[in-house]
Amino acid sequence: MSNTIDLKKGLDIPIKGAAARKVVKTVVPDVAALKPSDFKGLVPRLLVREGDSVLAGSPVMCDKRNPEILITSPVSGTVHQVLRGEKRKLLAVLIKADGKNEAVDFGKRKVAPLTADDVRELLLKSGLWAGLVQRPYGVMADPAVKPKAIFISAFDTAPLAADFDFALGDQAGHVQTGINALAKLTGGGVHVSLNVENYSGSPFHKIEGAALHIIRGRHPAGNVGVQISHISPIKKGETVWTVSLTILAAIGKLFDTGRCDLSRKVAVTGPAAENPAYVEAFPGMPMSAVSEFCKKDCDVRYISGNVLTGENVGADGYLGFFDNQVTLIGEGREKELLGWAKPFRPKLFSTSHCYFSWLTPKKVYDMDTNLHGGPRAFVATKCFADVTPMEIFPIYLIKACLAGDIDKMEQFGIYEVLPEDLALCDYVDPSKNDIQAIISNGIDLMIKEMA
Repeated sequence: MSNTIDLKKGLDIPIKGAAARKVVKTVVPDVAALKPSDFKGLVPRLLVREGDSVLAGSPVMCDKRNPEILITSPVSGTVHQVLRGEKRKLLAVLIKADGKNEAVDFGKRKVAPLTADDVRELLLKSGLWAGLVQRPYGVMADPAVKPKAIFISAFDTAPLAADFDFALGDQAGHVQTGINALAKLTGGGVHVSLNVENYSGSPFHKIEGAALHIIRGRHPAGNVGVQISHISPIKKGETVWTVSLTILAAIGKLFDTGRCDLSRKVAVTGPAAENPAYVEAFPGMPMSAVSEFCKKDCDVRYISGNVLTGENVGADGYLGFFDNQVTLIGEGREKELLGWAKPFRPKLFSTSHCYFSWLTPKKVYDMDTNLHGGPRAFVATKCFADVTPMEIFPIYLIKACLAGDIDKMEQFGIYEVLPEDLALCDYVDPSKNDIQAIISNGIDLMIKEMA
């Protein structure tokens, strides 16, 4: 059974560089990185030393406050280097891959006879528990909590996002197994959202054992937080879990094969990408593995993720644990003569009618990182509400986070959002403020004060 949800607000950013639906390369990394910063709420304790041998699925670190939550290696090989920052903060563990990809054998399991405790134990031992995200606040799921429900978005509307039907269509069986397993961890069931544009053609529309929801709308319609706000809004005291389709497929493979297999198709995209396409890779893949896609004579920014919410990791960085997209975009350092005062700027996209981009709705643009201005006084406009398809008042929530007013943050919807849900506010903000950072700071304050 399914129902259709129409979202009237949002914005699709017409940026060049969508990946062709083909795999052009299998990346066998020399080194893969595990970064504690990929897991919000993790206080890492290192379980290995430099020189130790590991298999795919071997524990590398755990959470100090909850040691049963493990972070495991995505590849087999040797612990090459432990990177630390100020005050010996753990930044990353680099694992030199041996190319064999040998894995810990957790044993194949039929989901049907398993109990919730059996499922929980296997996910914790394999390290895949860290892929479950708990809302509010977007932290790692607490094994002691039984969530109201579990939510999954089976499509992504972010700029140049990977096509899940192509990237994961051949793993629909594993996705079904993952849903069957997760359904045992909640009394409220599993909810899966699909895009109305390709609902009937999606390999995931025949999923069983979950409530299906059909979403119609522009970005951020594919954000699971937006979907939750229209299906079952999070109230104070309630807890829900979310899991990405990529991690869900890995959970299914764990039960079907007994291996922790985090391999995935990664979309290499962006205006600075030459012949953008997909590569087979693992999380922690070095950006140097996709440097061949970069256009020549172009100063490129390497983003793990999409242009709105991804992390600028640099040419020496690594693919994030949850990411299945790399965006290559030019650094916009050139100054423009006259700038906004030019009467005609055909190469720029505008969300308003300031330029003539509204006359060519199907045109895509060669965008770069130029902000076309700097931070200035906060201007209260309705542009935030126009791109936020949730029953909240984004401008008031942002102001409450700036003021550190917990009561107002609760009143205006801090329990329902993560920074990614207001990422478009960054893009349309005439004041050039970092809205996602403001929301993130507000969430950190809530965690500190409400713990």
